[in-house]
Amino acid sequence: MYGNIKQVGLPQWSEADQTLAKALQRELGNKEVNGLKTKLTDPPRQYKGQNFGGGSDDIGDISWNVPTVTLRFPSNIPDLPGHHWANAVAMATPIAHKGATAGAKVMALTTLDLLLTPKLLEEAWRYFREEQGKDTKYKSFLSAEDKPSLHLNREIMAKYRPEMKKYYFDPTKYKTYLEQLEIAYPTVREARGEKTN
Repeated sequence: MYGNIKQVGLPQWSEADQTLAKALQRELGNKEVNGLKTKLTDPPRQYKGQNFGGGSDDIGDISWNVPTVTLRFPSNIPDLPGHHWANAVAMATPIAHKGATAGAKVMALTTLDLLLTPKLLEEAWRYFREEQGKDTKYKSFLSAEDKPSLHLNREIMAKYRPEMKKYYFDPTKYKTYLEQLEIAYPTVREARGEKTN
């Protein structure tokens, strides 16, 4: 996967993308305002016995039972506080679209590698069985009888879904969600201490 990341590379960020990223970093009081990354700097995270951390995911039942690799792709503005409103800013912008497109390309190339090179798949299973899963066996917290608790939010969703539908993206009328919301891209505040003409 890392080889495919290098092959796809980072998206080509526009001046507007960088303007938004730097403005948000500045707005949040970051000491360094670097905008969006333009060079790959992270090494592959495959050093045995070392934990490099990373984001959480929702694939526990799968990743404990089959060989799994996760991919973090550049659909967000870097150097922002996690689990914060600021991390949602990029989601309706070209930044997220470009990052997701790059991530999709990496996933497609990696899938092709696994399908076209059976030895890679065999090695993934060997590593999973003999190293990753050698001493750890997973038991799901859910039983076969457990059902999703869909009833918990039924009334709330029935109440608010009609209001939410007004904000669903309509690709038959608009090129982007920002256009639908009538938001100019990028919309940023004047930097503190700077004056515009």
